[in-house]
Amino acid sequence: MKRIVVGDLAPDFVLMDNRKQEVRLSALRGKKVLLSWHPLAWTGVCANQMKALEEKLAEFEQYNTVPLGISIDSVPSKNAWAKELGIAKVQLPADFWPHGKVAQDYGLFREGEGFSERANVLIDEQGKVLWVKVYEVPELPDIEEVMGQVRGGK
Repeated sequence: MKRIVVGDLAPDFVLMDNRKQEVRLSALRGKKVLLSWHPLAWTGVCANQMKALEEKLAEFEQYNTVPLGISIDSVPSKNAWAKELGIAKVQLPADFWPHGKVAQDYGLFREGEGFSERANVLIDEQGKVLWVKVYEVPELPDIEEVMGQVRGGK
């Protein structure tokens, strides 16, 4: 399984989000997209990672960027979790079935555990990968580092 790298064309996907809305990566061309992978809903670090996306949504929008919080959890689970966390706007796509297919396409699926890496993948307006960072599972991504990449790598 080859991990996605800077310069790759990001594999297209269609997933349902926590509100049962279709998310198609190719439909977001013309905007940057942050794929913020989190291993499992209902865990503390993942919750803080997703809440940071919601808190920074206005700044993401200012930089023409759509943040997506992706995991292998099911749509109903992600919907309940988003409500619990107070995530009202950021979409949380479910890579549930086929199980972890998108994570596999990006080389981010942890076969032994059955969930994705914790990772951020920033995609440009034409669908090319600008930045990839994979974290240790217990590590919370630094939202300021992420925003620096969104702002143009500063």
